[in-house]
Amino acid sequence: MPTSARRARERASTRERIVEAALHILENEGVTALTIRRIATAVEYSAPVVYQHFANKDALVLELVAHGYRLMMAELQQAAEEPDIDRRFLLLASESVRFAGEHPHLYQVMNDNTVDADERLRAAAPTIGLLRELLTTWSDAHDVVLADFDEACDIVWGTLSGIASLGRIGTVGNERAQQLAQKAMHTLLRGWRADLPVNA
Repeated sequence: MPTSARRARERASTRERIVEAALHILENEGVTALTIRRIATAVEYSAPVVYQHFANKDALVLELVAHGYRLMMAELQQAAEEPDIDRRFLLLASESVRFAGEHPHLYQVMNDNTVDADERLRAAAPTIGLLRELLTTWSDAHDVVLADFDEACDIVWGTLSGIASLGRIGTVGNERAQQLAQKAMHTLLRGWRADLPVNA
């Protein structure tokens, strides 16, 4: 193997180890424990080695946000294969809330102002694309014309994010939050099919 190819492979492997260590720290200890020094210790490198791959902590957190959305997409894809469009919508709703419950610290940084809003939106783009595709398929299947498609997407996205956040409260819990997500989606879809305002 040529020297340049070997170095590139080693560099990619080191970067992957750094991301895995950072993810482990985030998932188990929360974002406050996520420091370059702590990550360097976990992978048995010096801090300058970590800085060779990530300019600062913000850059590393952004990579974790992107990783989180890729992981979420991979898990939602199974639900997206459900043939019945209404059931698919409800499954995706509960699965997205379940993901939030299984990865609470990761989900938090995926949805708060830890990273730049535009960067976060870019990382979330495939997931939002899946939602838009789902809503398009559902509206076509039921011959529903949504007055403002972008607004409808935001309503679904915001509803699921809010319920996922509720799931972190001990009195609600993630299992009940999944049920609430399905009920909320059922109510929204029924309202749109009846051509009623959502707040009616």
